[in-house]
Amino acid sequence: MSAAAEGRPPAAAAAGEMVREATAWCALHGLVVGDRAEPRSGTVPGVGLVHAPFSLLPTHLPESHWRQACELAPIFNELVDRVSLDGDFLQDSLSKTKQVDDFTSRLLEIHRKMMEINKEENIRLGLHRSDYMLDSETNSLLQIELNTISASFPGLGSLVSELHRTLIDQYGHLFCLDSKRVPGNEASSQFAKALARAWDEFNVDSAVIMMIVQPEERNMYDQYWLAKHLKESYPFMLFLSSTWKTLSEVEAEGHVLPDGTLVIDGKTVSVVYFRAGYTPNDYPSEAEWAARLLLEQSSAVKCPSISYHLVGTKKIQQELARPNVLERFLENKEEITKIRKCFAGLWSLDDEEIVKSTIQKPELFVLKPQREGGGNNIYGIDVRETLIRLQKEGGDALAAYILMQRIFPKASLSNLVRGGVCHEALTISELGIYGAYLRNNDKVVMNEQSGYLMRTKVSSSDEGGVAAGFAVLDSLYLTDKAM
Repeated sequence: MSAAAEGRPPAAAAAGEMVREATAWCALHGLVVGDRAEPRSGTVPGVGLVHAPFSLLPTHLPESHWRQACELAPIFNELVDRVSLDGDFLQDSLSKTKQVDDFTSRLLEIHRKMMEINKEENIRLGLHRSDYMLDSETNSLLQIELNTISASFPGLGSLVSELHRTLIDQYGHLFCLDSKRVPGNEASSQFAKALARAWDEFNVDSAVIMMIVQPEERNMYDQYWLAKHLKESYPFMLFLSSTWKTLSEVEAEGHVLPDGTLVIDGKTVSVVYFRAGYTPNDYPSEAEWAARLLLEQSSAVKCPSISYHLVGTKKIQQELARPNVLERFLENKEEITKIRKCFAGLWSLDDEEIVKSTIQKPELFVLKPQREGGGNNIYGIDVRETLIRLQKEGGDALAAYILMQRIFPKASLSNLVRGGVCHEALTISELGIYGAYLRNNDKVVMNEQSGYLMRTKVSSSDEGGVAAGFAVLDSLYLTDKAM
C-alpha cells in the first residue's frame, strides 16, 4: 500500500528508510565517533564505533549570508595574525582576567616568557573557525566566537555534506530539494593542505607533523581523516608522516636542541598541530604545562602558537569589539566595516550599567567564561544569580567573564539522528566557517576560507557542542530568500 493510501505523506513515510540508508552510509564512509558506552572507544581505534549524530536533511540558509561568512574568513585570519604580534595588547587586555582565572594566567605566563626572550614565530600557521548564528530579529549574521585552537570536525563535517547530497539525489524529489544547493565542503583536505604547506615551508624533508591529542578521544576519526588526506594527497613528500602525542608524552619523550629544533622519539618535528590543550582538563599536572612551554620554546611551527591561542579568548573577542580597536590592527576601512557588522553586543563586566541591565533582563544576555569545548556558558536566570554572587565576592571576580548579547535564531523543524534513532524537534543552527592562514616572515603563503561546519541543536538547549553531546552535525542548503 502506498504512503498516501495509508494517510501519510510520501516524505514522512520515507524518513525511516532514509535513516537506515544514512546510518549505513556513515558506517561505510567513516562518519563515526567512539561509543561512550564502550570504555576503550576513546583509546583503541576501531573499537566501539557508532555513527556521528547528524541531521537527516541540511539546514536552509540564504545564500547572501553564506557569501558574507565566507568573505569574512580571510579577514579574520589576517586579524588574528596581526593581533598575535602585539604582545603588550594581549598581556594588558588579559591582565585582570589572569588574577581570577588560573588557566588564562598560566597561558599568559608562557606568553610572557616568550616575550622576554624575544621569541619570534617566523612561520605562523592558523587553522581557525569563526562561528555565527542568524539573528531572527535583525536578520543579521552575528559572530558567536572565533576559535583559534583545536577547531574540530573538519573531517566529519566534510562528510555530512556528502551524506546530504547522496540522500537528496535519492529522495530529494519528495522534498523539492536539489543536491546542487548543498555547497561543497573541502575542510578536511584544506586543513591537510595547510599542514603540508607549513611542513614544506619548514624545509626539513625528514621532519614529521605531530598532532597533540587528549589521552582519551572519541572524536579521533575526525583527526584520522586529516592524516588520511596528508598521506594520500602529498605522496611526493616521501618523509612526511604524522604522529599523535599527548602533552604528558611530549614532556617525557621530547627535547629542544640548542638551535631550537624540537625532537620527539629521535625525529625532528616541523609542525605541532593542537587538538588538545584548550581546556584546563588537558593540564592535570605540571608535566603538561612543562610540555606546552617546551613546544613554545622550539622552532617548530605551532598551530596555534601561544599568541594565536590567546587571541581566541573571549576577553580578546570583547576587546576587539570596542570602538577604534580594530583600527589598531587593520587599515582597510571596508574590511573593518565587514567585521564590525558581524559583531554581536560584547561587554566587559566593569561596565556597571550593562551589569545592572543584565540583572534586570538576564534572558537577553549570555555570560561567558574564558573556556572552550562546550558546556561552559551561563544563560537565563543563572546569569542573574551568577552576577549577584560575583558582585558580593568583590575584587576582580567579574573579570573572569564577559557578557554577550544573546542571539535568537529562528527555530525550524528538523529530523535529528542519534544512535540510529530519529526524532523530530524544533531546532536552531550554528554556522562555523573554517579559515587557513600560513605566513613565512613577510610572505603570506595561504589565506583562505577552508570549508564549513554546520551544527544543529534542539532550540530549548543553550549549549551547542557536538562532542559535548548537545548538538548534531549538519550541512547547508542555500536558498535565495531571507529567512
